[in-house]
Amino acid sequence: MKKSFKKRGQKFIRNFSRASLKASEEGKEHIRENLIGRVSHIRSIKLLVFEWTLLVSALIMMAVAQAFWFSDSYAVDAFMEGGNYIEATVGRVNSMNPLFATTSSEKVLSKLMFATLAKTDYSGHPNAGLAETIRAKEDGKIWEVKLREGLKWSDGEPITNEDVMFTIGLVQNPAVSSIYATNLEGVRVTEGAEGEIIFTLPAAYADFISALEFPIVPKHELEDAQPKTLIEDDFSTNPVTSGAFCYNASQATASESERIIYLSANPDYYLGKPMLASFAVHTYGSKEDLINGLNNGAVTATAELVGPEVDKITNTGFIKRNTNISAGAFIFFNLSSSAVNKVEFRRAIRQGIDISELRALVDGADTLDYPFLSSQITLTEYPETARHDKDFAQNKIKELFGEEKPNLTIATVSTGYMPAVANKFVEQLRELDVEASVATYAENQDFIANVLAKRNYDILIYEIPLGADADPLAYYHSSQTSTTGLNLSNYRSTLVDDLLIAGRETLNEEMRVKKYEAFLDYWMRDVPAIALYQPSMTYIYNKNVRPFRDDVVLVTAIDRFVDINSWASLKTTKNRTP
Repeated sequence: MKKSFKKRGQKFIRNFSRASLKASEEGKEHIRENLIGRVSHIRSIKLLVFEWTLLVSALIMMAVAQAFWFSDSYAVDAFMEGGNYIEATVGRVNSMNPLFATTSSEKVLSKLMFATLAKTDYSGHPNAGLAETIRAKEDGKIWEVKLREGLKWSDGEPITNEDVMFTIGLVQNPAVSSIYATNLEGVRVTEGAEGEIIFTLPAAYADFISALEFPIVPKHELEDAQPKTLIEDDFSTNPVTSGAFCYNASQATASESERIIYLSANPDYYLGKPMLASFAVHTYGSKEDLINGLNNGAVTATAELVGPEVDKITNTGFIKRNTNISAGAFIFFNLSSSAVNKVEFRRAIRQGIDISELRALVDGADTLDYPFLSSQITLTEYPETARHDKDFAQNKIKELFGEEKPNLTIATVSTGYMPAVANKFVEQLRELDVEASVATYAENQDFIANVLAKRNYDILIYEIPLGADADPLAYYHSSQTSTTGLNLSNYRSTLVDDLLIAGRETLNEEMRVKKYEAFLDYWMRDVPAIALYQPSMTYIYNKNVRPFRDDVVLVTAIDRFVDINSWASLKTTKNRTP
């Protein structure tokens, strides 16, 4: 059996070997016949082979070139998390406690590091900030505020009602002298049964939500501090914060007037951690030094320059953007001055000057004809503005004063376009046979105390903030004619007082419109002031960064930080699907 099996195996091997040899011979013959034997034929078609080879090579090269050429079309620059941003400001930082923020530098730091109960939104209107809800009750005399859940200080401690009520106590304490004291004057604060904070006002106030835009400070850090020496507490130099950024460090520069404050992104910020990893505020002692810093590329951006100052920026790596703010430039007549207390004289000046010439001096400004903006309130009808008539004005002034020319002192500040506007105004007055001279002041505490507070002028040319909502009471109510008030015209009218109070107190928009329409009629008739223009903020920033959005409506220049979470300075390249 084994022998038979062995013979069959040997036979299979011999057959397999013969078949393999035969296949090998046939394969060699096939190669000789179909490949080697035809190589000689290539000579007759070599031109055709060359052309096809060249065509295929060209197609491959074109495909590679096209992919390289259009690669930029499929890639976009996109901002990413991380990076630093350096904002240049003017003014010293005497304290980082936001309750004492008065200089431009301190206000920027306050906005970056501290959150508020209410905040101005993208549309320029006050809305909830740290508060989840803000509700008016009893026709605007009682307001209820409910905090958001999960709020934290930068040290991890929770932000609570106790912090809010503690802050209000400090603001209302005369020993503290906070800049927010007038916002909460006469306001009583209690805590409700359901955890709400209840504000009881001495009188109804339709726009009280704007008064809630004050920063909250931590009770656990400041409860042992003495109110009189609060500004000297360690908190002023190393604060615990609640805003988009936390305090990191401070560095002095070679110049005594300069300082750099370093901030880092706050991961516990209630609106989410900012895209920027860090933010620095570089304070300068003068605008000249700031301009040098911009031209040298030492800073990223600034909002400190206005008018002709902007033209001194020679660094081509910056973008200049003008954004209107809720403010107005006015010619204020001091009605307590015998020089301008005649209403016929004020009307003649209004009709005799060419306001369009004054407005032409100001870059990026919008026309303003009334004491509030159309964005603040929409009236059913507006009174007609005075028609320019120089001859009529000259005749009226001569009729009022005879051959004796009136002599006026005009006060203004040295910043921006104010000097140019004031000098042009004087030229126009002289053409009306009115003598006038300009006194130009630096806009500082001395100017506020000795010029504004004392109404030391016949006419004042000045810009004032108008706020998010129409509320001209501060500038035209009789109670504001004191040295601490803002009635820069010393305008007094019992009827106007009643209208301004009624407009402020009512929550009924239709009634409010009627009150302000009646006020506007008196304002146009009595001429306590002449509206000139709505100014703008010029923001100068490096073209490689992303600051606030183009469509943000600014109430004040500091509101540019409303969308600070999305500001960015670090870019990357991303491919997109074609």
